[in-house]
This record gives sequence, structure tokens and C-alpha cells, in this order.
Amino acid sequence: MPSRVLAGFLCCLLLTACRSADIEPWPPSPNQTPDEQLAADHMVVSANPHASRIGRDILRQGGNAVDAAIAMQIALTFVEPPESGIGGGAFMLYRSGDGEVLGVYDGRETAPAAATADRFTVLGRRQPLWAVIPSGKAVGVPGTVALLHAAHQDHGELPWAELFEPTIALARDGIEMPLRLQEQAQRDVTLRLYADTRRYFRGQLRQDPPQLRNAELADTLQRIADDGPDAFYRGPLAEEIVAAAGARWPGRGDLTTDDLAEYQALVRDAVCAEYRGWRLCGPPPPSSGGIAVLQILGMLEHFDLPSMGPESSDAIHLIIEASRLAFADRFRYVGDPDFVDVPTAALVDPDYLRQRAELIDPAKAKERPLPGLPGVRPELPDVPDPLDEETAEDTSHFAVVDSKGNVVSMTSSIEAPFGSRIMVGGFLLNNQLTDFTFQAVQNGVEVANAVAPGKRPRSSMSPFIVLDEDDRIRLIIGSRGGSRIIGYVVKALIGVLDWELSVQEAISLPNMVYRGRGLELEQGTPLEDVAQTLRALGHDVRVVPMRSGIHGIERTNEGWRGGADPRLDGTAIGD
Repeated sequence: MPSRVLAGFLCCLLLTACRSADIEPWPPSPNQTPDEQLAADHMVVSANPHASRIGRDILRQGGNAVDAAIAMQIALTFVEPPESGIGGGAFMLYRSGDGEVLGVYDGRETAPAAATADRFTVLGRRQPLWAVIPSGKAVGVPGTVALLHAAHQDHGELPWAELFEPTIALARDGIEMPLRLQEQAQRDVTLRLYADTRRYFRGQLRQDPPQLRNAELADTLQRIADDGPDAFYRGPLAEEIVAAAGARWPGRGDLTTDDLAEYQALVRDAVCAEYRGWRLCGPPPPSSGGIAVLQILGMLEHFDLPSMGPESSDAIHLIIEASRLAFADRFRYVGDPDFVDVPTAALVDPDYLRQRAELIDPAKAKERPLPGLPGVRPELPDVPDPLDEETAEDTSHFAVVDSKGNVVSMTSSIEAPFGSRIMVGGFLLNNQLTDFTFQAVQNGVEVANAVAPGKRPRSSMSPFIVLDEDDRIRLIIGSRGGSRIIGYVVKALIGVLDWELSVQEAISLPNMVYRGRGLELEQGTPLEDVAQTLRALGHDVRVVPMRSGIHGIERTNEGWRGGADPRLDGTAIGD
């Protein structure tokens, strides 16, 4: 078989690798006892125990929540390479302990200056997602390093270089490869297509037991620790990133060193709204997560969810109907606010959401959810259906609260599992530009999330905090999962705020999600029992594996309680 035909055949398996998830026995068991998840002074929780321990140790050494978050994100680059890292982007929601500072650091990737609206089309037809994920054209300018440095300059207390030391030591000395990473690397046949990923992942799998060691990454991190973000965005490493993206065939990238040198992390106002007496705050555009989560809850506030059981068809129906309306608005309005006018405040306005809630029939699914026109009418007639969009599902979320009450809720990603499969400096480059809508124009109107030079693709990342009536932190929450993130976070928020569950109980609830592809219920859970009832209400129901990665911290009378998604190897640690 010719090598190019073989490569094409193996690439066809990419989406299967991206979507695959083992079906866990139900109910899944948390990795920790309730007592182990309690702390009086400070708390961290992440998807990996090494990252959690590093964050806890930084807090013990006198660092604050931002210091711990930086150290944890650097650790995740090494211990959780398929999900996130310095080759990708992130949103960090920060709130100071005194409540005077609340903002979002936007480290979302940007398209190169050479990007055009037809980037992912051939002869006017959109390319399949599997074909563009492992391409240089999918790589955006990474934003995570710039975000971490900007947050450290504003709020960090420990020296920048000190935050890199734990991971540099881990990467040089090596650790036993986490079981989940072993499974991911063994399952993903596309890693064998490219010399760098084949050498790194397959080589370490062959050891007995499989080891994870990365001296090249340690050297890269040491340079960034010594010289700051310039070591990443300028000089030899930037040139390597540009060369690697440009050399990938097919789909050679068009990043330039100027694209990297000109990148800036931005600080944006959080988007906030009330829900049953709580104040919820999340990320603004270019993330759609903040608006969508608040829209869904704003509509659900007009229904008696607390009286409905977590696994009842009535509750699921209402949650999904609100989600369908929110996703209709999401497609029509949300994109990079520096390129399109996003009516953020109007989309979460209580009067508008009350009108949208009136469109929900508790007895049947709406035939076709349509976007509204905030401030004018709840529903627009004769609007084209949203264009079909696919996203990969990997990402990582972690949360930190320090002894002074400073809080970080951060979601970071390289997009698909193993990103673009391009390795530079010991880390993987993202494929986040595939989060743009591939078709740029619909009915003669440019789509809000169309590709443009320097533009940031729309995200679903949803790092959230919840404040009580006294303006104190009640809950810190977020998840991994691509466009399913929004549904995962909504489920956890409803679980704590409406059904009065602990954060761990809410995280462990079966997942139910709408993201523009029908109602998805988590396979192997009690929700399978209500699938037929939901179909009778008019829903297009799909029962599928869903490996969420929801992590959070809540305030209790005893202090802080962490919750980690039992579907992953997350750990909550505190003192």
C-alpha cells in the first residue's frame, strides 16, 4: 500500500481515537474518601495527582492561588500531555480574597496573520475534521505561557522561576507513566504516523513498567523559567514552532515568528448573572461557556428544578430544552469580541431569558430551536439552521483556593487528544484553529466564528465561580470535554445549587448534554432507563460514552471540600 494512502487510512481513525472513552462501571467511585477531600485552610484539585501535589506544595511554601495555578499548569504539560500544556491556550478566572479583583485572563490561541476565511475548505467544501487536526494549519499561536506570565505579574508572590522547579525535576527524573496516559497512547494509532510522537510515546510505552521522562521539555521549561515568556515567543524556540508547523504535510502551517512575537494575553471582565439568589461568574467571549451556562440557568430559574430528581426525565427535558435555545444563540452571536459585536449583557439579561423560557414546553421538545434577538423578540423566524460543527474533547480543568481566599478556576487545552501531533521542545502543539466554524458565510452573512487573521476561535471553556449573598465563594467549578463542557458544568452547578448535593456528588452525577447534535445521555448509567421517555417527548436521544473531567471546590462550615471527577484520576488536596 503506498505510504500516502496508508497515512490517509490511518488518519481516518483519528476521530475514533479522539472520541473513544471507556465505559466506566456505575456509579464510578471517587479516588478519595470524603475526609481526604476536606481542608480548613487551602485546597487544590486537578485531573492528575502529581499536579495537585505540586499545587499544594506551592501553597505550603507561601505561594498564593495564582502561584499554585502556574505550577500546576506547568506540571500538566508533562504529566497530562494529551489534554493541555504550554503548546495550547487557556482561560483563567481569578478572584482576590478581598473581592476587589474579579477578572478573566484570556490566553486563547490566535490565527496567524496569513489566515483566510477558506482555511479549512477545498473547492468550497469543508474538509473533514480528522483531516485537519494533525496539520500545521490547525496550529494557533499558543497563549498559555503569556497568560501565566501576565497573571504572575499582576498577582504572583513567589519568584516566577521557582514555580517551574518541581516539574523540571519530575521531567528529568521521570515518573511511572499514568495508566490513563498509557491507555490513550496505546489506543491512538495516529501517534505512530509521525516520528516525534512515535519516538516519544511509543518508546516510553515499551519500558517495563512504562516510564514518562522528558529531558527536552525540562530544558524548555528551564529556559522559560530563566528568561520569561520571551524564551517561548521569540528566538530559537519560536523559530522551531514555526518550522514544525510549516513542515507538516499535508496542510502545511503558515505561522510566522512575527505571529508569535506579537501575541498578547488579554484581561477581560467576567460575565456574571444571578441564579436563585447566587451570583455566578464565568468567562466572556471568545469563550461561549460563560454566556451559555448563564443562559441555560437563567431559563431554568423559571422552573421548579429543586423538586425534580437528578435522574428524572422531567428535569433532563427542561435542561436540554434550555440548552438547545442557548446553543442557537451561541452559534449566531458568539465569536471573538475584537472582531464581531457580541451582545453579551443582552444575552444574559433576565427579561430576555424569561422570554426565552416561555418558549419551553414541559410536555414536549421544541421542533426547532431558533436564536432570539435580545431586547427585541425572544425568537427570530426563518433563520438558517446552525452549521454542523465538530470539536475534539480533550482539555483539563483545575481549581485553587489559598489561605487568603484568593481563587483560581482555570481551564486549559491543546484541543484534540495529543493536539496536532506536532512536538516541539518536548511539548505538543495545539490544533485549536479547528474550533473555528469551517464555513465562513451562511446565506450571505459572515458567521460569527469564521476564521480571520489574528482572531481567536470560539471556545466552550467554562471556568466558573459561585458567590453567596454575602459575596463569599460558595463554589469553584469547571470541566474538560470540548463543546460538552457547557453541559457538564451546568449539571454540576444544578447538582450543588438546586439539588443540594456535595460538589463530589454533583460531579459524579450521570451526564446529560446537548451541543447541537441531539440529546446525549451517558452510557452505562441510570439515564439509559429514561431514554425512551425522552424520545417520546420528541428528543433525538443518543446514549454514548462520556468521560467528563469536572473538578471543583466548595465552601463548607468546616472549610473547603474538593471534588474530582471519578471518570479520571483527579485528586483534591489541601491543609
